[in-house]
Amino acid sequence: MPEVSDHSGNLNTHGAHGGLPVFWRSAPTPSSVDEAMPLYLHGVPTNSDEWPVFLARSGGLAPDLPGFGRTGKAGNLDYTIDGYADFIERYLDLVEVDRVSLIVHDWGVVGLAFAQAHPERIARLVVMNAVPFLPGYRWHRTARLWRSPLLGELSMGATTRSVMRFSTREARPGRAPMPDAWLDSVFDHFDQGTQRAILRLYRSSPPDVLAAAGAQLGRLAMPALVVWGQADPYIPARFGRAYAEALGASELLELPDAGHWPWLDRPDVVERVVDFLGGDSGSG
Repeated sequence: MPEVSDHSGNLNTHGAHGGLPVFWRSAPTPSSVDEAMPLYLHGVPTNSDEWPVFLARSGGLAPDLPGFGRTGKAGNLDYTIDGYADFIERYLDLVEVDRVSLIVHDWGVVGLAFAQAHPERIARLVVMNAVPFLPGYRWHRTARLWRSPLLGELSMGATTRSVMRFSTREARPGRAPMPDAWLDSVFDHFDQGTQRAILRLYRSSPPDVLAAAGAQLGRLAMPALVVWGQADPYIPARFGRAYAEALGASELLELPDAGHWPWLDRPDVVERVVDFLGGDSGSG
């Protein structure tokens, strides 16, 4: 299996992310994976600690997005969909990668904003329980709290590890707790910088902005796999089907026994994604 390694760099540019310290993980891409480099994008409130089990099988790149993990969290960064799409472009320039296969989960969906602007740079696409860049989505209870001034700040400040452990149980079937390693990773990096990034991202993204962000999804004609844990309390299963319909050449894998992080409940998801990246579009 490819060996996963850690990296750090700096985006010395004149844009909004000038001088931004960036952390990422990488692993060599085996010959079984398609011609493009896999690029894994995490969601909220996580970081690249999500991806080593995937990287060890497929190779590729997995950055901590701005405001998360070990990447910079300065107050003057652009924590919006467009800001993150800009970061992805600058990051790929930093690592000198032109074409990728894109794997997105939750708020890693900002990668779809980059993909719609640069479809020629995307070879394959995997969407797993992603924030809907689609019409008709209404934010879940926790997100509505974060979007509320003052209440969001109070909620963030009151989030202890015990609170996080309890509140995230809803994300899995049978209210199983999240793994201790997951909780440790998230809480260890859940500082004021990450809390600020989360609040700004959610507050900049009302439903109409989300729908507009996916207006050109039909341009994405590359092979796509939509993986959806149907026991997701945050994003209804119908949005998995809506993504599959919006993307031009997609297949849908619905998992009734998986939640918001489907690979935690169904470890076979890892092999299914790796097989797809290698050009196998059959059912897993």
